[in-house]
Amino acid sequence: MDSKRIPFNKPYLSGKELYNISLAIHNGQTAGNKMFTKKCHAFFESTFSFKKCLLTTSCTDALEMAALLLNIEPGDEVIVPSFTFVSTANAFVLRGAKIVFADSREDQPNIDSNKLEALITPKTKAIVVVHYAGVACDMNPILKIAKKHELFVIEDAAQAIDSYYNGRALGSIGDFGTFSFHETKNIISGEGGMLSINNEKYTNRSEILWEKGTNRSAFFRGEVDKYNWVDVGSSFLPSEMISAFLFAQLENIDSIQAKRKIIWNNYYTGFSELKFSGKVKLPMIPEYATNNAHMFYLICSDFEERSSLIKYLKGNSIQAVFHYLSLHKSPYFMDKHDGRELVNSDKYTNSLVRLPLYFELDTDHQNRVIEKVLDFYI
Repeated sequence: MDSKRIPFNKPYLSGKELYNISLAIHNGQTAGNKMFTKKCHAFFESTFSFKKCLLTTSCTDALEMAALLLNIEPGDEVIVPSFTFVSTANAFVLRGAKIVFADSREDQPNIDSNKLEALITPKTKAIVVVHYAGVACDMNPILKIAKKHELFVIEDAAQAIDSYYNGRALGSIGDFGTFSFHETKNIISGEGGMLSINNEKYTNRSEILWEKGTNRSAFFRGEVDKYNWVDVGSSFLPSEMISAFLFAQLENIDSIQAKRKIIWNNYYTGFSELKFSGKVKLPMIPEYATNNAHMFYLICSDFEERSSLIKYLKGNSIQAVFHYLSLHKSPYFMDKHDGRELVNSDKYTNSLVRLPLYFELDTDHQNRVIEKVLDFYI
C-alpha cells in the first residue's frame, strides 16, 4: 500500500488473534460454541449486563434470528429507519413483513421518535432502532410508545459496542440487540456478529434457533438425554476461529476504545472552525448518550459539495466515503413505499461524508486529513 495514501479503514490486530486461533486448532476445537465462544459470551454478559448473548456469523444473522424469535409473518408491519444498512430491513422482509420506513432526526441520523406513533397501525408488531455511529437513539420515548401499543423493540447496535444510553449499554435495552464485528467496526473478527436476548421469554428458544432448530446446547449441558429437531432454525453460530479472534480483541477493548476516542476528539477540535462558521455540521452527541468513536462524519451542504469534497480528498490520497442510501428510495423498495417524504433520511444520504478513523491512524496522517478538509473549505 502507498505509504502516503490514507485509507478509510484498516483492520487492527491487538496481538493475540493468531495465538488464540492456533490454540483453538491445537485443542481440536474448530467448530462453534467451544471455549472461546463461551469466553466471549461471558465477557459480553458480565461487562454490558446483557441477559444472554449468542455469537453469530454476522449482524445480519442476528437480525434474522430476532425476526424468527418474534414469529414475524406475512401481514405484520415492522417500523425501520430508512437511513440504515439493508440488513436492518431485509431480515424482516425475509419473513414476509411489510416494512414501514421512518425518517431520521433533523439534528442527527438516528430515528425520529416524535414521528413514530403516527406510523403505528393494528398490524404493527415491532420497532427497529439503529444507533447510528454508535450514538444512542432516544430510547425512553421509544420504549413508552412500544409499551403503549404492545410492540417489540429491536436495537440494531451494529456500530454501538461499548456505548450507552443513560448508563445502560446499547443492545441491552430493547427485547433484542444485534451487533456487528465486521472489519470496519471498533471490535472485529473479520466477519461476525452477536444477538443479545434481553427478554427472558426468548432465552431457551434462541439457543434452539441458533443450533439449527435442535436442542443441542441443552444436550451438551446434560439437560436432555439426546438432542432432536424441535423448532425452526439455521446454522447461525460462527466457527471457533472467529470467536478466538474476537476474544483477543475483547481483551484489549479498553485500549482500542481509548485510542479511537482520541482520534475522534482530534477531528472534532480540528473542524471546530468549520462548525462555527456554518460551513459544515459535526456529529451531535445528546446528553443521554455516550460516544464510542465508531465513526467521524461531516454533514456537507448538499450532494454536489459532498461529491467535490470526496473527489478532492481522493486527489490528495485520502479515502473518504459517503454512507447509506435511503432504503425507501432503493430499487427494490421504491414501488412499495407509501409515498411519504423522508426529508432527513434523504439529507444524510446526499450530504454525509465519513472520514478515515482506525486504531493505527497516527497524528501526522490525521492532521493531513484535517488540513486537506480545511483547505477545501477555507
